Amino acid sequence: MLARFGYTSSCKPASSSSYCCKPSAAATMNTSWRCRSAVSSRAGSTAMVAARREEEEEWRRYLAPERLEVLAHLEPWAEAHMLPLLKPADEVWQPSDMLPDAAALGADGFHAACLDLRARAEGVPDAQLVCLVGNMVTEEALPTYQSMSNRFEATRDTTGADGTAWARWIRGWSAEENRHGDVLSRYMSLSGRLDMRQVERTVHRLIASGMAMHAPASAYHGFVYVAFQERATSISHGNTARQVGAHGDVALARICGAIAADEKRHEAAYTRVVAKIFEVDPDAAVRAMAYMMRRRITMPAALMDDGRDADLFAHYAAAAQQAGVYTASDYRGILEHLIGQWRVEELAEGLSGEGRRARDYVCALPEKIRRMEEKAHDRAGRARKEPTPVPFSWIFDRPVSVVMP
Repeated sequence: MLARFGYTSSCKPASSSSYCCKPSAAATMNTSWRCRSAVSSRAGSTAMVAARREEEEEWRRYLAPERLEVLAHLEPWAEAHMLPLLKPADEVWQPSDMLPDAAALGADGFHAACLDLRARAEGVPDAQLVCLVGNMVTEEALPTYQSMSNRFEATRDTTGADGTAWARWIRGWSAEENRHGDVLSRYMSLSGRLDMRQVERTVHRLIASGMAMHAPASAYHGFVYVAFQERATSISHGNTARQVGAHGDVALARICGAIAADEKRHEAAYTRVVAKIFEVDPDAAVRAMAYMMRRRITMPAALMDDGRDADLFAHYAAAAQQAGVYTASDYRGILEHLIGQWRVEELAEGLSGEGRRARDYVCALPEKIRRMEEKAHDRAGRARKEPTPVPFSWIFDRPVSVVMP
């Protein structure tokens, strides 16, 4: 055992059972340092395992019968307040409504419409194209998100064709979301500005990689996550619509605006259901929200990979920040909005000590994030970081200048 920590003796033993002298000073120091390091490492590993176990036990408490009963009792409420936010297939827009249709226009008309679309697409800067692809890749990973929703106990679609309000919501929501990636992919193909094979490979890899979801089976935590993400997506597509419209691409602006409007309806549904959970089970609701915020709401496409850029998501996020498509300030603004929507600051009755601590943590978080933003801005000003040209395979390796954190 001693040999494993570098123990060596400067002399031989006098007998088979005893040593005639002590190890050298250097060996003793080496042994002592390595022993402390190994003990510290083992202690750190043990602490990490214990922390992970405690974290898992925390969210697994939301699978207890009393929590699942809350969700079961809310099904009639979901029928009345969530399902009406979905639109029938015959009434909602479809991708073919947004782009040139060869069957409707005929060969000459379709050709002329495509030339016009390509001419307008030429005015969109590469930075906005990169953000557009990132948004599209995120939308195209829909199979991952439907799978995520079907892991939530008490609200999942058990058979794939359940008649519960929860199951019908999942399928209806997925059907509406499915159009988003479709229409963006078709636009990109027609525009001629993008390496579609690289874009498609990125989508393929992202779906294969999946996404990491905190508290994967808890609807309480999952609904908080999706409410946040739907608002983030609405903001991102809305900002893109305004920016590309300013550059003259009215077709793309219309597409992104329509997607943003869909995401706004979906945001309303998830915000409503979390508000209802706050009403009927405030202590568990605020603790679930604090749990998610402590671990940050990461974008669902965080594992995107184009096979070339090992830091693709970081580069895409930096491009989105610099272009004003989705920023750190947007993240803080969403949190402030949800705190207000769910009246977190007003929570008092029915909170445990843990619930009160969770409420205080959540309510203090926006100001903490604001201070971090200000410090980062000050550091950036002093350091005067120069933009880094980053080639994106999606746009044939043309470089986009970004400032990395």
